[in-house]
Order: sequence, then C-alpha cells, then structure tokens
Amino acid sequence: MAGNSFGEIFRITTFGESHGSAIGVVIDGCPAGLDVDLDFLQKELDRRKPGQSAITTQRKESDLFKILSGIYEGKTIGSPIAIIVPNEDSKPEDYEHLKSAFRPSHADYTYQEKYGIRDHRGGGRSSARETAARVVSGAIAKLLLKKHGMSIDAYVSSVGDITLVKPYQDLDLSKTESNIVRCPDQDVAEKMIALIQDVRANGDTLGGVISCVIKNCPVGLGEPVFDKLHADLGKAMLSINAVKGFEYGSGFAGTRLHGSEHNDAFAHDSAGQVITTTNHSGGIQGGISNGMDIYFNVAFKPVATIIQDQQSVDNIGNDITLHGKGRHDPCVVPRAVPIVEAMAALVLADHLLRYKATKP
Repeated sequence: MAGNSFGEIFRITTFGESHGSAIGVVIDGCPAGLDVDLDFLQKELDRRKPGQSAITTQRKESDLFKILSGIYEGKTIGSPIAIIVPNEDSKPEDYEHLKSAFRPSHADYTYQEKYGIRDHRGGGRSSARETAARVVSGAIAKLLLKKHGMSIDAYVSSVGDITLVKPYQDLDLSKTESNIVRCPDQDVAEKMIALIQDVRANGDTLGGVISCVIKNCPVGLGEPVFDKLHADLGKAMLSINAVKGFEYGSGFAGTRLHGSEHNDAFAHDSAGQVITTTNHSGGIQGGISNGMDIYFNVAFKPVATIIQDQQSVDNIGNDITLHGKGRHDPCVVPRAVPIVEAMAALVLADHLLRYKATKP
C-alpha cells in the first residue's frame, strides 16, 4: 500500500489499524538537538483522544504513547523517531455485522475493490484512529516551529447551521479549550453543543468547519510551482478523514470582489518591515509565505456512521438494510481541531527545513 508517508525533509510514515495492537509513526528528518516536551506531546494526544467528553465517541483510550527511538535525554538525536500509541479499548465484535457489508459513505467498498481484502474492524487502516500518529508527530513539529517563533491555533467555527461569524482577529483564541466543542465564543459554543446533543439523540450526525490561524511565519516558505505552500496545506487538510473542502485567505468569498478590492497593497510597518494593508491572500502569494498571518478553513462532512437503518449492499451482491451501532462521534470537528493543527505544523516544519536548505 502506497501513500503512508508525508513530507519531503521533515517526513512522517504512519502505520497501524483501528483495532490492531497499536497506531504508530516514524519521523525522519527532524533536526538533532530539539528539546522534546513529553508532557506537551501527551496533552496534544489528549485533545484528540476518544471518550473525552459527552459529545464524542465513548471509546476509552488513554492514548499513552511510547517512544522507541530517536530521542535521548529529552532531545532529538537526528535519527528516525519511532512512536507507538497502543490500542487499549478495541471492540472488534462491534463490527462483526460489517464483515461482508459496505457502509454508506465509508471506504469499505473502494478499499475492497482496490485491494481485494479489508479489515472491517472499524475501517482498519482507513479509520480516523490513524490520526493519533499525525497528532503526536505534529506535536514534535510544533516544538520545532515554536523554536522559530511560529504558532498555530485552530478552532471550531461552525457546526451544522450554527456559525461563528466573528473574524479570528476579534476572538480570544486562548479560550478555544475552555469548552468541549472547542469554539472560542462561549455563547456560540453552547448552541453548538446543544445541537450536537440533539442530533445524537436522534441517531444522526453533523458536519462543521474548523478555522486555523498561523502567526509569525517567516517570509519565503513554499515553492513557486507544484509545492506551493497553500497547495501542500490543502493536501494535508484533504488527507484528514471526513474533510470535504479547504479554502485559504479570502477563499470562495474572494470571487465576489473586484481586483481593486481584493489586491493587498504593500506598505511598511513602524519597524520598516514590508507588510500588506489587507490580507485577502491569506499570508501566501505566489505559493510563498509573505510574513502575514496564514489563515484557512477546513470543511468536515457529517460522520458517515449513523444509528439509523440505511440501504446498502454486501460483497456477494445482495441488497441489505444496515443498522449502525458501536461507538462513534456525532460530530467529528471538536476532536479534529488538534489534527488540523498537527497537519499544518507538519507542512510548515517541512517547508521551514526546505527553506533553510536553500540558504548559504
């Protein structure tokens, strides 16, 4: 199976299945001498782990990680970093009814057709359980970026038809973790939580949008042709389970503006640095970061597993009625916030090292 690695210099390869013994990752290309805060790595995993609140799946996983190589006395040593996250609360029996059935809007059918075999236990390799490996490797990428003054903050900006309309500049993003839906506006967060609980009670699910802001990115990250910074961010986000869309800067709303309204005029700040007076470009021009804030939105579909009867087929050609069961998120976006941050961190860490490699 191809496609399990991501990045050029700061490169990760993930492995493991939803109900196998563990999820894991090998990180190659991380510079030696980076201080690794193990408590920070665990906190990032805790933000993603199942069973963390009343509006997430009740699968109970501690997500306690184990480092196998690459870190000694609290620092990276330049060799590949191998980390595993054991699966402790797998219940493969919950999926026995899916051994021959294809779940609507899941990867069951396409996986079976492509490989001729599949692990039906929670989706196996196609399960979002794999994102634990992304989060722990993204946490190390975050530590590298922090060393260079960069920060990444994601938050839930919509759930179903409830939308946080304030721009990120008007929000206190330090309040994102103050509620279980990870929306930095408490009034909007309470409405989102109530909606998720109501939909869950009806055996249904919701989608939503996560917004992300990257601050203090230096000028010059990204390549001007195929490896544009926004293109790699888009690929990173679209590789996350359940993601249906990505837009950065003015996004689709920018199509309604004239060029005279959309262009970002250049100026100098009080320190004499070049800035833009507006930021419709979302901090990226010509595929290269320009030093302004990078901001983007990631759209997530409603979780495909619903606790309702659905029409489907099985792998021997029968029409069937499928009833969802097991432990699933009614809305994936609260737990996906650290995943979005992790994938953004992996892209930036990779491009930061590529940028440094171009300098004499």
